[in-house]
Amino acid sequence: WASMKVLYINSPECDYMQDLLYSGLVKVCGAEQVYDFPMHLRYHFINKKYPRNLGLNRRWQSLKRWIQPLGNQWDLVVVGSCKNKTLESYHSILHLIPQKTPVVLIDGGDQTAVGGDLVYYKSPHILPNIEQQRRFDLIFKREFLPEYSKDPRLVPLPFCMNLARTPKQLPSDKKYDVSFWAVESHPIRTKALHLLETEFDCAKNGTVRNQQFHHYKRKGLFYLEELARCKIVLNLRGGGWDTMRYWEVPAVGSLMITQKPGIQIPNDFVHGQHVIHCKDDLSDLVDLCRYYLKNETEREKIALAGQNHSKQFHTDIARAQTVLQHVRQLKNF
Repeated sequence: WASMKVLYINSPECDYMQDLLYSGLVKVCGAEQVYDFPMHLRYHFINKKYPRNLGLNRRWQSLKRWIQPLGNQWDLVVVGSCKNKTLESYHSILHLIPQKTPVVLIDGGDQTAVGGDLVYYKSPHILPNIEQQRRFDLIFKREFLPEYSKDPRLVPLPFCMNLARTPKQLPSDKKYDVSFWAVESHPIRTKALHLLETEFDCAKNGTVRNQQFHHYKRKGLFYLEELARCKIVLNLRGGGWDTMRYWEVPAVGSLMITQKPGIQIPNDFVHGQHVIHCKDDLSDLVDLCRYYLKNETEREKIALAGQNHSKQFHTDIARAQTVLQHVRQLKNF
């Protein structure tokens, strides 16, 4: 992929899927080969705290990027998110893109409908209007429902981890038993926090109701370090099935007890091998926590297997390779 030139159309806002894929493409294709449009300062110069730095790939090419013209000699055009600003930027240069150049859309939003997040941005018609002018060759969907497999244009693309943005040295002390540091973005989360409020060390470690993202005590790399200090971390769906926590917990080497995602995830974590699935009604949640707190050897074996599986299949590099391999089927590079 080293000679492949990618035009990466993006939103200036933080968007986890957009940022992760940009990082992966830079690592696979090379920094000079991936041209972000409009220029995204957080990708080159501004280092925010995790997870708002997932696209940062600061290299000497960033200086050159200031004066690079847009041009039209692209092997691939990636529309990096389903946000209105991204689609507006794409629409403004659509006429410059040759018909022979593949164009793909990344829908990393919470909603299961393709482009569903555009309703939130009060721009529901922008996607169908663009597709009337030119259909996307492929649409990579984070919240990929099983029935989407019938559409040859739709491909699952969930979140992942950018390991370059994680702590270089993870702590080895497991000082917390069970944690779930999460906002109540879905009723199942409220139910879990209610079940756990008097269990284990939850109240003491901050696994409590009415948390707000902006008021988290654990932020940036410290948040990931604290996840690594947990013997067990819970994951439950929020606005979407796919949460960053689903990828963070195995990556830092803690055991994840999670709902089985209701979306399709290629090379997903396997119950009993990499993670533990609880029942959707959470009726076995407390008992599972008790069992794996008691059985340390089994717990750590599963956690290590999950970490290794994460490194092999669920990095930003792996996601970029997924996109490029599907594009390769459209066009022989």
